[in-house]
Amino acid sequence: MSATQTVKDETFSDVIRERHSVRSYDSKFKISRDDMKALLAEAMLAPSSSNLQPWRFLVIDEQPLKEKLFPIANNQQQVLDASAVIAVLGDVESYKLAETIYDRAFKAGYMPEDRKNAFVERTVAMYSSLPPEVMRRIVYTDGGLVSMQLMLAAKARGYDTVPMGGYDAEKFVKAFGIGERYVPIMLIAIGKAAKPGHPTVRLSVDEVTSWNEMKL
Repeated sequence: MSATQTVKDETFSDVIRERHSVRSYDSKFKISRDDMKALLAEAMLAPSSSNLQPWRFLVIDEQPLKEKLFPIANNQQQVLDASAVIAVLGDVESYKLAETIYDRAFKAGYMPEDRKNAFVERTVAMYSSLPPEVMRRIVYTDGGLVSMQLMLAAKARGYDTVPMGGYDAEKFVKAFGIGERYVPIMLIAIGKAAKPGHPTVRLSVDEVTSWNEMKL
């Protein structure tokens, strides 16, 4: 069974409260490629450093490839049963697309051409000279932002997700031919829950928040 779903008529507050990490999926339920693209497009509205959008996605939705991923992801059953597993990657050379991004902003009327040219020159010069560990921190931050937005967009459409950090990144990179410019951020299983996710509790705002100076 495949499915394409529109955003449910829920408030944002409903969506963030109903989203739970789901590990048991209906293996017969499949998300259409068109709906997956719509989800990714919504996720990509997330902010990023200098709007370089360093996120890259590898959507694994064919069963033989999910079976290949299964042992790499510590034999987590959701890898096999979910509609897909989305590998979120960070491109440490994303500045190479600065010209494309800012040129589209210019053509859309968001900035004059001279400002676009200045942005491109400054952005490429700065990011291309950053130490590798700094660039990795940037793409990890941006990858986290886009991942959370993806999971909320999925829930708004009635889908369920679970973020996974429990996998062998080195084996994943080798098995799926990931180039050196891409940093694995996380895996996200997505599909329709066979069992609901477990409810969880949170610390209170007062337990985690200080005002103006740290007092925790």
